[in-house]
Amino acid sequence: MELEQLRADMVAAMKAKDKPRKEAVSSLISAVKKAAIDEGCRDEVHPDLVDRVILKELKTVKEQIDTCPDTRADLKAEYQFRYDVIASYAPRQMSEEEVESYIREKFADVVATKNKGMIMKTVMADMKGKTDGKVISQVVAGLCK
Repeated sequence: MELEQLRADMVAAMKAKDKPRKEAVSSLISAVKKAAIDEGCRDEVHPDLVDRVILKELKTVKEQIDTCPDTRADLKAEYQFRYDVIASYAPRQMSEEEVESYIREKFADVVATKNKGMIMKTVMADMKGKTDGKVISQVVAGLCK
């Protein structure tokens, strides 16, 4: 995802007077800018940084939805809308089957050791941002049996 695309979508939401969508996209842009400053690449923001920030924000909003009390339906609906907007920008994540076949073909020599820690260390470095760490952990645990 490109930062310019997020900016264009925010402008489109402003023109359409879609305040909730504008706020969700604006918060994403702010988070990307902050991460770019923290990493020292303020002038040239790379798409992989934008994708990482989107996934992080998606996880944060999911936690907000999960921890929101059921009595606050209005707040839960607001969080869900924000989650849906952010999810529309998130990069496609690999499924459990795709992760397993990827690990089996690319890391066959490491998988043969059946050492879960070593496998996780090697695989996580390569698959960061392609899928959730929990999915990778489950697949690796299955492979080590």
